[in-house]
Amino acid sequence: EDLVPFFDAASSEALASFGDGSVFIERFVDRPRHIEVQIIGDGTGNVVHLWERDCSVQRRHQKVIEMAPAWTLPDELRADLHEYAVKLTSAAKYKNAGTVEFLIDAELRPYFIEVNPRIQVEHTVTEEVTGIDLVQSQLKIAAGASLEEIGLIQENISPRGVAIQCRVTTENPERDFAPDTGTLTCYRHSAGNGVRMDGIGYSGLTITPFFDSMIVKYTTRGSSFGETVNRMKRVLQECRIRGVKTNIPFLLNVLEHPEFESGIVTTSFIDENPGLKKTSLSLWDFKNEEQADPKKTFMIDKYLRYLANLAVNGHPPELGADATKIKTGAGLVKPPKISNAVTAAGAASKEKKGMRHILLSEGPAGYAKAVREHKGLLVTDTTWRDAHQSLLATRMRTEELVQCADFTNDALASAFSIEMWGGATFDVAMRFLHECPWDRLEKLRAAVPDVPFQMLLRGANAVGYTNYPDNVVYKFCEQAHDSGIDVFRVFDSLNYLENLKLGVDAAGKAGGFVEGTMSYTGDVADPSKGKYTLEYYLDLAQKLVDEGVHSLAIKDMAGLLTPRAATLLVGALREQHPDTPIHVHTHDTAGSGVASMLAAADAGADIVDAAIDAMSGLTSQPSLGAIVANVRGTDLDTGIDVTKIGALNTYWENVRSLYAPFESGQLSGSSDVYQHEIPGGQYTNLLFQSKQLGLTEKWPEIKQKYAEANIILGDIPKVTPSSKVVGDLAQFMVAQNLDAQSILDQADTLAFPDSVVNYLKGNIGIPPGGFPEPLRTKVLSGRGLEPIEGRPGASLEDYDFEKERASLIKQYGQTNIDDKDLLSYALYPDVFVDWKEFETVYGEVSKLPTHVFLNPMQEGQEYEIEMTGGNMLLLKLVTIQDIREDGTRMVIFEVNGEPWYMPVTDLSTDTGMVTREKAKGLGSVGSPMPGVVVGLKVKPGDKVEEGETVATLSAMKMETSIPATASGTVKRIVVNVGDKVEGDDLLMEIE
Repeated sequence: EDLVPFFDAASSEALASFGDGSVFIERFVDRPRHIEVQIIGDGTGNVVHLWERDCSVQRRHQKVIEMAPAWTLPDELRADLHEYAVKLTSAAKYKNAGTVEFLIDAELRPYFIEVNPRIQVEHTVTEEVTGIDLVQSQLKIAAGASLEEIGLIQENISPRGVAIQCRVTTENPERDFAPDTGTLTCYRHSAGNGVRMDGIGYSGLTITPFFDSMIVKYTTRGSSFGETVNRMKRVLQECRIRGVKTNIPFLLNVLEHPEFESGIVTTSFIDENPGLKKTSLSLWDFKNEEQADPKKTFMIDKYLRYLANLAVNGHPPELGADATKIKTGAGLVKPPKISNAVTAAGAASKEKKGMRHILLSEGPAGYAKAVREHKGLLVTDTTWRDAHQSLLATRMRTEELVQCADFTNDALASAFSIEMWGGATFDVAMRFLHECPWDRLEKLRAAVPDVPFQMLLRGANAVGYTNYPDNVVYKFCEQAHDSGIDVFRVFDSLNYLENLKLGVDAAGKAGGFVEGTMSYTGDVADPSKGKYTLEYYLDLAQKLVDEGVHSLAIKDMAGLLTPRAATLLVGALREQHPDTPIHVHTHDTAGSGVASMLAAADAGADIVDAAIDAMSGLTSQPSLGAIVANVRGTDLDTGIDVTKIGALNTYWENVRSLYAPFESGQLSGSSDVYQHEIPGGQYTNLLFQSKQLGLTEKWPEIKQKYAEANIILGDIPKVTPSSKVVGDLAQFMVAQNLDAQSILDQADTLAFPDSVVNYLKGNIGIPPGGFPEPLRTKVLSGRGLEPIEGRPGASLEDYDFEKERASLIKQYGQTNIDDKDLLSYALYPDVFVDWKEFETVYGEVSKLPTHVFLNPMQEGQEYEIEMTGGNMLLLKLVTIQDIREDGTRMVIFEVNGEPWYMPVTDLSTDTGMVTREKAKGLGSVGSPMPGVVVGLKVKPGDKVEEGETVATLSAMKMETSIPATASGTVKRIVVNVGDKVEGDDLLMEIE
């Protein structure tokens, strides 16, 4: 029964290829070697052999690598094969070149297969080791010459060393050698002593699905097998065939396999070693790192694809870049660098230890004690997180942080911390910047060893916008601490104690310094402002201290903390908690941030947040330079050198101009924040969104509706994710022209944003004073929803890390998934998958300089990019050609003077062509290659097992079975038999 499907598949393929589905069954020889003898005859019975070739490395009976001679063959057997071949063809009076083919079993018994009456693809290895031109010899014999006349005498024919031939095909080994098609973006041959090339490729050549996939064959020769193999490795690595998948990585895997190196393999070699096809996981034995790692080998090709797409289509709208502010040509702003003199000054003071050595040596409790005993005011610099999150939509790339990290380590050595991670930076890194958030943390930790790193932890939400199983939060905090986070500022968007407790406990068990944080809203200095009184905050602070936090933080998200309120609240907290450090955070939206921080310091705050001057003010934090200058020479002196702050400020002024496309356009402070209470980061986002939607004139109304929405929802603290709930409702009210009364009247039927419904259900916790009624009851009952009682995440089952790890490894490979990737996926599964898919196409664009990453190239523009090892890449965009019928444009670059051709689909043009959905993620069954669907084996609703054939595809003279990517039920099928598909097009989904 196992034979039947193979017989049927062979018959079907034969019928499709030749019009005859007949199949002949031959003797089975288990795991043989495939040896063929090259002969040439003149038609008179005179035949000579040109020794033999070993063709055992083959796939689907197609030869992949050949060697001549078969140097591990016993001499007696070799002589027998030569004799058999000559006797057979001599008796037939064979004329011209041919090949007599044998199988050799494990007991060295030969079996004759056939005589191939033609020049074979692998004839080059024979020519190289014998020095005989087979093609020329055949032509002379066809013209009537005898063997003697052309000098072919048996005793004079002998091999010189060993030759190997590798067939390079445009196939993807990881997809079972599915043919690939497209444009050769770059085609450059290898050369050198003992190297032969037979091929017709060139840069710009289009590979179609209608011909054989072999594009070139390389033959190398050496005095020994080892020398020949090493020469072939060099050849394969140094040739440049880009733009389509090739089998070169697979060939390199074969050449490095111990079994192949022994010189004895069987025809089952590839099938018995499936790891050979896992080319993305390979590491080859080359000294050059870019040649040893396949991810780096194809780096330039992927970068050019990114730059070509950027030049043709610009940035996607969701990035939020203002196209009118993007610099091109001569107006380009390049990343600034701190001068050598300034850097040297920083290096000269390396011996001075920063505050972090106290934390590392004394632990969190000891650090808290040291903070309380410290003479003077301590600061936290928010430039690396909240400042750019508030001003530039969190779009700051790691590169700009790394460039100033060494100097910042020295300039801020006396700072309490640098806030540089968490909050929105985690998902934005993957979602928009295409960077790894963990990589940012670890790079900066290595560069800044002396200043504690601080992150913003959203309590039970970790760094997400929803609830997670408890074990995810604990594991996240553990990894964050291991990767370099020292201080965890733990808050909850509703000040819900149960959510806070989880975050506090997780951060504490990870070994971090835990800041129990109160999200500030209202005005403690104004008794008429409602429920957020001084007593409310004192009560919450006591509960946090009872949970064992190391410090208390006031998180004033909107800049509502006036100097008078700061004096009152901080003074009361200091009196109630004399031994607990107090840390105050605000935004400068109204312009009173510096005054509020100075008032907090005078009232007893140990630490205040500020940002470098160029990144301060407006919706960011107050000016670090202003605070340092105002307390200099007093009991609150920060000990920070203002000259070093000045050097950093110059750097950040230039950096901010580089990120001009992400500025919100806000030109001044906004004291009406005391009425609408919009948090700093959300203020700039809402302003930007209103401009994008053409609602600039409605901006005052949006702010007014925000204040109304807050009251409708129960007057809640507003910080991610609760601020999103209020913002979504405000925009909904503007769009639908609703007021508070109409919201309540129609609560059971209005199509509220999901965030509003989830909040009222209890998905993010319980707000101070409880939910607004009857609004909550009407919204939930109108939708048939039950409210969540207690902490939302408490009822969630533990996340199965090992199950998800196995799925990710299956998708991306063992070496491409670690614990940090697993956590990123657990927190943001869709974002993580999209980021990985992006990297597959465009590479690690985080390594591109920011001015290159952000600014579309113009024709004639050149960039100089520093690559690994200090190598420079001179890149020029030569031209962007007119759009073609298929909707693509050819973008032509020069890379160090060499032309590269990159086709890009122009998304602005409607060509009328059908754009199919692409396969993505587990359960999606995609086309492994361009071709035609010739069979569908299942229908929606069918149960399938992983690996079961669900469809068949025809391409490049080959019929391919498409397996199910997962076990489950077929959810939908999006193609029909006869449809043409491209590589990665979705065929069906399994759930």
